Amino acid sequence: MIDTIRGLLRQYREPISYIFWGVMTTAVNYAAYFLLRNGFHVPLLASNVIAWAVSVLFAYFVNKLFVFRSKDWTWRVALRELWQMVASRVFSLGLETGILWLFVAQLSCNETVVKLAANVVVVIVNYVLSKFIIFRKKAD
Repeated sequence: MIDTIRGLLRQYREPISYIFWGVMTTAVNYAAYFLLRNGFHVPLLASNVIAWAVSVLFAYFVNKLFVFRSKDWTWRVALRELWQMVASRVFSLGLETGILWLFVAQLSCNETVVKLAANVVVVIVNYVLSKFIIFRKKAD
């Protein structure tokens, strides 16, 4: 039984790690947001944008180090990965916003259900972009 669990964890290490670090990224986002809002009294939208930027930067490093294990730290590669991470997160933010606008504002669907479904779509899109574009493995 234990060997089976270990085997499954080894086999699915990357997606499990991605989900774990995604939860941690969300925690960083919330912590930064509430610290800025309540501790430093930064305005609402500024707090949200700064928290988003901090969480994307955090996500970049944990995805590079722990999820996709990208070993190349040359400036050219690191800047390309960081730029692509930011661009992909801006894309997924737009995607989520578009889904919410369409299904909640235009079609009057349940906001909670749509938000949860949109988050699932965004997580999958972010994983695919990270795996196959941002931190893609080079062919040897």
